[in-house]
Amino acid sequence: GFPAKPMILRGAACQEYWFEEGCFITEWLNSPDDPALSVARARVVPGVTTRLHRLAGVAERYVVLQGQGRVELVGPDSPKMNADHYVSDIEPGDVVVIPPGVAQGVTNIGETDLVFLALCTPRFTRGAYKD
Repeated sequence: GFPAKPMILRGAACQEYWFEEGCFITEWLNSPDDPALSVARARVVPGVTTRLHRLAGVAERYVVLQGQGRVELVGPDSPKMNADHYVSDIEPGDVVVIPPGVAQGVTNIGETDLVFLALCTPRFTRGAYKD
């Protein structure tokens, strides 16, 4: 799905909200008119670890903008400590690629907010979210 029509979406008009996963989200692009992609700004406060979760049928990429973090990725249906378990520190400029069904969580290990863009293909919907 390509966009149905040209759009200019104003980030200043988007409201940040608390997401039960453990972070603040501002959805910059998440529309049925552009079903192939969603773009959200995620903000994790210092010392917080988000809940481990998976997205069914959705690939996600984190583009780290500011702060210091540690990401944990666990392959689909695998016990935690096997070859499909990754833990890595992340910093501005890093991109984390998360295939569909891979469990993900992130910890802010710095002293300021960890801010990253979450780009999902196809677009994120609540139905894709699995604890």
